[in-house]
Amino acid sequence: LFVSCNILYNSRSRMGEETYFPSVKMATTLKSTLIDIPKAVIRSARMNSRASAYAHAKTGDFSLEPPQLHNPYRDDPVLDRTLRRMMPQNEYEKTASDLDAFGDRIVREIDHLGRQCEINEPKLVAQDAWGKRADNLKVCSEWTQLKRVLAEEGLVAIGYDNGRDPVYRRVHQTAKLMMFCPSSGMVSCPLAMTDGAAKTFQAIGAVNSHPLAKEAFERLTSRDPNVSWTSGQWMTEKRGGSDVGGACDTYAVHEEGDTYRLNGYKWFSSAIDADVAVTVARIVDKEGKAIEGSKGLSLFLIKLRKSNGDLNGVQMVRLKDKMGTRQLPTAELLLDGVQATLISSPGRGIASVSNMLNVTRLHNAAASVGYMRRIMSLARDYSSRRSVFGRLQKDWPLHVRTMADLEVEVRACTLFLLDVARLVGLQESGKATEEEALTVRLLTPVIKAYAGKVCVPLISEGIECFGGMGYMEDTGLPTILRDAQVTPIWEGTTNVLSLDVLRVLGGRDNVVGAFSRTVASLVKDATKSKNQKVAASALAVSDATKVVGKVLSSLGDSSLKDTVRIDAGARHLLTALGRVYCGALLTNQANSIDATNGEILSAFRYCTERSLVGNLSIDTFSTARNEDDSTIVYEGFVEKKSKL
Repeated sequence: LFVSCNILYNSRSRMGEETYFPSVKMATTLKSTLIDIPKAVIRSARMNSRASAYAHAKTGDFSLEPPQLHNPYRDDPVLDRTLRRMMPQNEYEKTASDLDAFGDRIVREIDHLGRQCEINEPKLVAQDAWGKRADNLKVCSEWTQLKRVLAEEGLVAIGYDNGRDPVYRRVHQTAKLMMFCPSSGMVSCPLAMTDGAAKTFQAIGAVNSHPLAKEAFERLTSRDPNVSWTSGQWMTEKRGGSDVGGACDTYAVHEEGDTYRLNGYKWFSSAIDADVAVTVARIVDKEGKAIEGSKGLSLFLIKLRKSNGDLNGVQMVRLKDKMGTRQLPTAELLLDGVQATLISSPGRGIASVSNMLNVTRLHNAAASVGYMRRIMSLARDYSSRRSVFGRLQKDWPLHVRTMADLEVEVRACTLFLLDVARLVGLQESGKATEEEALTVRLLTPVIKAYAGKVCVPLISEGIECFGGMGYMEDTGLPTILRDAQVTPIWEGTTNVLSLDVLRVLGGRDNVVGAFSRTVASLVKDATKSKNQKVAASALAVSDATKVVGKVLSSLGDSSLKDTVRIDAGARHLLTALGRVYCGALLTNQANSIDATNGEILSAFRYCTERSLVGNLSIDTFSTARNEDDSTIVYEGFVEKKSKL
């Protein structure tokens, strides 16, 4: 600055006054500033030194843009079109209007509530500070609010709405469940059990013969959150959950009329803050004896709390420490003289519970498909925001190819889910033909198992689309994977449901024929399509159906009974049935007059790029292969006998 002043002074003879004097004034100001700068720097340094202990770390000028959740109804590429094609116009309009409004509410309110349930897990205070039994279950306010949402939105009530076509109200409900589950904070679990209990009370006529069952049905299906109840379902004991008949160790002692006292230990009981619960127990006769096996089980309805608010003979032993679904209060329960109402005929507990299977399996499948759709929707949005190596993810063919492969599977499962819901609606309405009744009995375990088995690896792949952020708990993305892992397990593992499929196929000779004819009717017109991709898809489905039929026919050959073990290949058979039916539904949609190019391409890829039946053949069931399996698994394994 001093140099500049000197230059100005020495240059005065070459400047005019109009230039020189303003410049000198500026130089004088700069000289003054030069003197003040060191003082200011010293003061600033002192202040910074004192404040450094409270200064924020700098993170730079870049931050990642998170994926945005959009209305799940409008954001789904196939849901609206599928409903429009499936439903009569008046039913479609009611359904579409409700789902669209519900989608907005999910984004605006529900998803946040669900996230808070994940962050604020339930807690159990078993005893108070002085050692008195407390059994105080603490849940967050968002959990309670979501249970109110459950009623307000009619998530159970829609399935029993007498003002709706009974065939399509289940479709409406199932689509809504699919949207709700990923944001539900696992309130979707008591929702499923509530629906299952209501269905059971209705099916066995308990609403007409037992006042408590009648009240429960009305409250379980209510849209008024101040009136509505939720239900638990206490079936699992220490010996296991799937083999209820062999595992049940709960006993019922008669008091009077239909009232009994239950004593037992329930190993895995979810939604323990419910208002009522259904459970099975063995009735003890006057001599203190009870019938073993499934024939000894009867169905009971329990009201969890007495009129004074105390628990009805129930002790909450501990909350289960689960891998996922941690928002959901699941506990071990000791039943010590629980007052209960017998609502089935004695010994008809398993038969009565079977009425809820179609409903709860449908809920489970809706959760699987809902989780898959959620991760795909978020990954698709993120691909338009995240830039890597100089391009957005959506501009990298490899990334888009990965998402396309996942999207085709989600579309297939969505169609499968909604079609089974339609069949369940037909059955409940009494309008199902014999062929449709056989088909729905076969397909409910298939859709539950198939969707559950597909969803976990698919969601894992979907999380990978977010890179390292997909692994961070505070993004909420890992929750989707951990919660989805339960769907292949609850309501029967894949192997258990595979055996159920065998029972269905073996119980009636015409089940296979019903399935084959249903598939053929779905692709019949498509085989004549002028679109080569549609025709090729139809041909692949037809060929795969023949393979399944041939294998099942061979399994019935008495000459092979010593060389095959039918249960060993049951899982392969279930998967083939699921894939063939998905292929048929995709092809049927692709052949619609208003089919989009995306629908045609999805059908073609699903049906032709890999075998619909996988490696299913008669060799899948061979006893020789079973022996090889044991060799592979137990090679080098030294079995240690239990000391017990």
